[in-house]
Amino acid sequence: MNPQDIKLSSQFKAQTTRAILSIILFVVVYILLFLFAIGITIFCAYSGIVVIAEVPGLITILLGGGLTSLGILLIIFLVKFLFKSHKVDRSHLIEIKKADEPELFTLIEDIVKEVGTSFPKKVYVSADVNASVFYDSSFWSMFFPVKKNLMIGMGLVNTVSTQELKAILAHEFGHFSQRTMKVGSYVYNVNQVIFNLLYDNESYDKIVEGWSSIHWVISLFVLLAVKIIQGIQWVLKKLYGIINKAYMALSREMEFHADEIASHVTGFEPLRTSLLRLSLADHSFNTLFRFYDERSDDHFASTNIYPQHYFVMNFLAKDNEVQIADGLPVVTEEELTRFNRSKLVIKDQWASHPSTLERIDRLKKNNIPAKTTQKVLANSLFKNLEATQEAVTELLFKNMPNNETLNPISLDYFQKEFVKQFEKNTFPKIYRGYYDSKNPTSFEFDSISPTNDTITLESLFSDDILETVLLHSALTEDMEVIEQVSQKNSGIKSFDYDGKKYNRKETPKLLLQLKKEEVRLAEQVRENDEKIYGFFKRLEKKQSKNDLLERYYADLFAYETNALEKSKIYDSLVKKLEFINVTTPHETIIVNFRSIEKLENQLKEEIKTLMEDAKLEEYISHEIKDNFTQYLSQKWSYFRNKKYNDTNLQMLFGAMNNYLYLLSKGFLVTKLVLLNYQEQLIKAG
Repeated sequence: MNPQDIKLSSQFKAQTTRAILSIILFVVVYILLFLFAIGITIFCAYSGIVVIAEVPGLITILLGGGLTSLGILLIIFLVKFLFKSHKVDRSHLIEIKKADEPELFTLIEDIVKEVGTSFPKKVYVSADVNASVFYDSSFWSMFFPVKKNLMIGMGLVNTVSTQELKAILAHEFGHFSQRTMKVGSYVYNVNQVIFNLLYDNESYDKIVEGWSSIHWVISLFVLLAVKIIQGIQWVLKKLYGIINKAYMALSREMEFHADEIASHVTGFEPLRTSLLRLSLADHSFNTLFRFYDERSDDHFASTNIYPQHYFVMNFLAKDNEVQIADGLPVVTEEELTRFNRSKLVIKDQWASHPSTLERIDRLKKNNIPAKTTQKVLANSLFKNLEATQEAVTELLFKNMPNNETLNPISLDYFQKEFVKQFEKNTFPKIYRGYYDSKNPTSFEFDSISPTNDTITLESLFSDDILETVLLHSALTEDMEVIEQVSQKNSGIKSFDYDGKKYNRKETPKLLLQLKKEEVRLAEQVRENDEKIYGFFKRLEKKQSKNDLLERYYADLFAYETNALEKSKIYDSLVKKLEFINVTTPHETIIVNFRSIEKLENQLKEEIKTLMEDAKLEEYISHEIKDNFTQYLSQKWSYFRNKKYNDTNLQMLFGAMNNYLYLLSKGFLVTKLVLLNYQEQLIKAG
């Protein structure tokens, strides 16, 4: 490939200019703020000396000292980021060298030559389903050249072909060749500065408190300094938005550009197929770890998680009727959007990457043919595959609780246990996904009679009915988002709905129109739910079964109502605890924690009820039980001696999350009881 063949788009150039200008804006504003602080310091120091000289005395000395401290505190605030050290955690990475994996490094060398860029400083492997470029960024990297590193996720290698991996790495080396990566370094460091000035103020707050405690006169000037600093922080928050929105827009163009470079190296097809499969590969990886989390009481572990990951990916693909070719699922654009019926399009200014479909659409315009049709799995590139996979797996399980008592299980045993657990928590296939995104609509039992023989199972779960459910679900979610957009603080001025552009002022009228359609679709779904009940009621009556159907429906309706009410405790606590994430005066922190005491008491009572619920027993792991037992044992303090108690806060949030988890599991169990019973009625004929 000839790098000269790839031209930068006008959008790329425009976003680069915008991002650079936003950084220049920050530098100019920061210099002005710094000069302002120096000016105030000189003025205050001079005024303090004049006051003391004119009227010598204790009060005037305090006034002079207070005036001087005002300026000094401002300067300290604006330069404190220079003395903050930044450590990069690489404990989750393993460096590999050419002697370890010669074939992989040969592939990298070939890509480097073809793209026309430099070889990475270091090559690392991680557990992830990902690959990325990163650099040793520090304050001084903005002024001196820094070599980039390459990270390759073993989860990625595990789920792509050699050509697909080459395409993905060519994309990453496309970033290597982009001079705009330097802009990313500037933005990273600007963000570090802004974060330090906005949120990393613990040491500075101690200085302020110590200074103000000298005398009440000095504390008045310290208070004034704090007010000025709050004004500076308001300016910085605005700058953060400007800089990062500009850089995110550039970052999206950089992705398109890197994709084009990759397509020139391998052709369009390997990049397309890998992009389409990545979400399934990543979902499979997360599903695998949920399996281990939910079986934590069994102390299951693995010496090599990747054969299990490969099994889960292909298992889920088959379950969703995705074709498998050459050992890998072939995900299509249609399958990626199979359940998406949303008509709402909002440009996400904070997205660093375009969507998969946007990237594929842009690549299709080039339509560069694949260089080879070879379908060898990327794992074959690794000479020491198992050793590397095992080393990464060891790091993954190292951070799990009670890792010293973990028992490795065989691949065969894992497969059996995974399938058993999957089937146990999955709705029967006879419903064709009807209940995946909805629950049975509540109705009055006395108003519904058993259906006649003309109503069939196929008609109740037909393609048309499933489409209605998907449309209703998407419309409901779209309306919720549009409702949020209508609020002035949403920051969104316009959006597209069903191909038409709307501004924020037009949202009330649009919502009225959509509500009519939502009511119509909801009525269709409700009528079908009542027919389903009547259909199974006929089967139950025909088989002379006990009246379990009505009871199971009633249990589900009651649990849904109670769970919604009980989840409000969690929602209220989350909202009331938001102050933890922002700088808050100590007095306000104390008042805020007092205000949640009533909610905490309610939470504790509900937790006791959940712990006594027999159907949840298998979901309450030792870890959850220990968390609940400790949390219920006493009243906890979350703020003392002007400091948050992180251990106690972690316990509180753990209890809240476990509470919500068990509520959802309780609902799932109740729903499965009903749906499994209906399936039994079908099988019994």
